[in-house]
Amino acid sequence: MSNEPLRLTVLGSATPYPSADNPCSGYLVSGGGTRVWVDAGSGTLGPLQRHVRLDELDAIWISHLHADHSADLLTAYYGALYADIRLAAPIPLYGPPGIADRLAGFLSNTPARSPIESAFAVTELTDGHRVTIGQLALTSRAVAHGIPAFALRVESGGRTLVYSGDTAPCAALTELADGCDALLCEADLAQPPVDGDYVHHTSEDAGGTARAARAGRLIVTHVGRSLTPRQAVARAATRFDGPVAHADPGAVFDLADPSL
Repeated sequence: MSNEPLRLTVLGSATPYPSADNPCSGYLVSGGGTRVWVDAGSGTLGPLQRHVRLDELDAIWISHLHADHSADLLTAYYGALYADIRLAAPIPLYGPPGIADRLAGFLSNTPARSPIESAFAVTELTDGHRVTIGQLALTSRAVAHGIPAFALRVESGGRTLVYSGDTAPCAALTELADGCDALLCEADLAQPPVDGDYVHHTSEDAGGTARAARAGRLIVTHVGRSLTPRQAVARAATRFDGPVAHADPGAVFDLADPSL
């Protein structure tokens, strides 16, 4: 068993498409020698390989099936089966209902269904799903995004990280994040919607969720293009008194060190 602390490495945090220097949503969560790719947004497979090969991953966890959170599963499939990777077994993949058929729909080019299950051992998430992967304990909760979507709580070595996925403020996320050391929370909206469904956080909402959950620190991510990361951090800080940072691509947050 490794003494590696619970750690968040940001692979990308852009929305709804990659910028020149920032892939879409994707994170490497590690602890005790266990490594989980959390969300596989467009462009994140590249920086993932700075830290871990596909055949070294212990699991992949996907919050929902919008492309900016899942599209790099398509290229990961080809990497896992048809390149230099030799999987000892399919990679455990946890994701929303229908994820395997969605992948097959994109990848099948003949009447025969592409062998998704040769690359990924799929488990569909449900509200309250729990699993222990190596030294990481994962709990998923259904959240309010207008489609099947989940937030994630990761616990290891006495530390806790919670990731919102994409969601409006909701009781399920606040409950999941209760007392966490760090809340990685989306802040897509510049303003609350006047019309239509409320399916994202504003920066102020992210601060409010962190405060309500008594989080130790807040990391804002998935910031919409009408705000800069600096603006999003400043606005979140009007609702949350603890440390606030932005999920800069390449940033590493060591949860054993509250100064990072």
